[in-house]
Amino acid sequence: MQIVLIGSFVLMVALTLGLNALVISRVIDDYLKSAEAERIDRDMELASEFYRLKAEEITDVGQRMAKDPRVIQALPDALQHRAEALETLDQELSRKITIPNLSGTHFIALLDDRGNIVVGRVLWSNDQLSDRITAGNWGGLPIIERVMSRNAAITATEIIPQEFLSQVELAGQAFIPLKDTPKAASLPYEQREGTAGLALTSVIPIDLEGISKRVAVIVVYLFNNDFTLVDQIRDTAGVDTATIFYGDLRVSTNVPDESGERAVGTRVSQEVFDVVLTQGQGYEGEAFVVNEWYITRYEPLLNHLDQVVGILYVGARKSSFDSLIDAFNQRVIMIAFICILCAAFFTVPISRFIARPIAELVEANQRLSQGDMSVRVQTYGKGELSLLGDSFNNMVEKLDETQKKLFHQEKLASVGQLAAGVAHEINNPLGTILLLADVMYKETPESDTHHEDLAMVIDEATRCKTIVADLLNFSRQQDVLTTKTDIQALLEKVVADVRRNPSFDQIEIDIHFGRDVPDIQADQDQLQQVFINLLNNAAEAIEGKGKITISTQVENGQWLVIQLTDTGCGIPEMDMGKLFTPFFTKKASGKGTGLGLAIVYGIVKMHRGQIQVQSKTGEGTSVTVSLPIRSTPGNGR
Repeated sequence: MQIVLIGSFVLMVALTLGLNALVISRVIDDYLKSAEAERIDRDMELASEFYRLKAEEITDVGQRMAKDPRVIQALPDALQHRAEALETLDQELSRKITIPNLSGTHFIALLDDRGNIVVGRVLWSNDQLSDRITAGNWGGLPIIERVMSRNAAITATEIIPQEFLSQVELAGQAFIPLKDTPKAASLPYEQREGTAGLALTSVIPIDLEGISKRVAVIVVYLFNNDFTLVDQIRDTAGVDTATIFYGDLRVSTNVPDESGERAVGTRVSQEVFDVVLTQGQGYEGEAFVVNEWYITRYEPLLNHLDQVVGILYVGARKSSFDSLIDAFNQRVIMIAFICILCAAFFTVPISRFIARPIAELVEANQRLSQGDMSVRVQTYGKGELSLLGDSFNNMVEKLDETQKKLFHQEKLASVGQLAAGVAHEINNPLGTILLLADVMYKETPESDTHHEDLAMVIDEATRCKTIVADLLNFSRQQDVLTTKTDIQALLEKVVADVRRNPSFDQIEIDIHFGRDVPDIQADQDQLQQVFINLLNNAAEAIEGKGKITISTQVENGQWLVIQLTDTGCGIPEMDMGKLFTPFFTKKASGKGTGLGLAIVYGIVKMHRGQIQVQSKTGEGTSVTVSLPIRSTPGNGR
């Protein structure tokens, strides 16, 4: 059994831990996926915020340029190509683009109404300024045409064609050779990819009093081969990787390629192409980036006409999340394995503790089956096994008690049969002896020496006849004639009868009847004999003055309980087990037959009742008779 317990317990622990490990693994996996999605959403929010702040930054530079009084004052003369005015504008332009210092590649210029460059400068990503630019025409750029026609400032992400970039020496930086990229679309999204540039562009019109011609300031931040913004997003916001696409071409990124270099010139996958560029919707999920899988988020970049011109991307390597999940699963498996070993180690003493009382119970049952009523088991603790041990011990005690009662009843039955036979055999001769002795006694003079002898013969014959009568009563206990019986009325009658007996002269009988005591089916004559015997025994136990208390009550709605308590001498503890044994008596010779309580016991049992005796030497005795309210006595008619 111990092996079965160990195996079962270890198996249960293994199954429980395995199931828990599986559930925990699934929960952690779901949590990490949710955390991945939340992180990517957060990364995109941060990247979009950095992108917006950059747009506001170049817009602020243009606004300050357009509202500067010196710029407004010098512009009319500068439009006439006067050197002093051009110098003033160049100074202000240089100061605005360097204080505060703009990080990254920027182009700032003042344009006339035809889009001609009045004066301009390029701020390279190494914080160096280019030479003054005074030639070139950007009037053909759609965003400039729209600003000039509507006289309203616009900031947007725009495509700057090569012909405009070459005028300000930015065509070289904008050029990016396209690289073969796995899973990319077969054709580029925009045919000018690789030569044209993608830039944050802010164009702000300037109103000049007295001049009908419109003038504008343009500020451009070129993304091609400039990594300032994407690295700022990565380093400041804690984003793993960030990329700006012109169409589907990576023009600014910190995603590495196979050689560890920036993957500039690679293209987005066909799956992302279809969702973001073609449908104009955001994309979130796993995506193949350059040469490995990433957890990604892509959002479209729109120009001033709300047309998709590029993509803003953030992502994290999927392998980093997978390695985290694998490491966690390995630890869960290791913990489960250690727990199983610990369970197996601790199961041995536990199984012994459980199996020991069960083995003792098995052994005790075997001894009990062989008739050993002295067997008992030791109880351990206060749990179920302790209750089982206590139940077994109680069962043995009840079996022993029942066996003794059955033996006693069999003994009573045998004695009853013997008594009936003996009584019938000697009753008639005894009657003849008593009759003749009485006749002779009456005929013999008192002076005759045989007169006293005849008186003794009559007394002893009378005593023998009483014994025979008791034997006959004892033998007739199996005949119960039941009628509806009022126990309380019966008790009152019995008390009235016994009070006539001189032995009750100094004894007070106190009666306490319960309320609503129902009638029962019983043999009134036999119950009368029971109560008379009990009252007589109580009176004989009282020397001098004393008290007998009689009470009745209903218990649990099933039993009618009659209790007789006296203040007599009590019964020694050594005699308590012999009270109902036939012919057992402690009275003096000639004072009792020892059949009274045996008859009482038999009558109560034939009524399917119970009788209990409690006594303390020197204090008194209490006899409790319990009779069923609804049960029919045995052999009743």
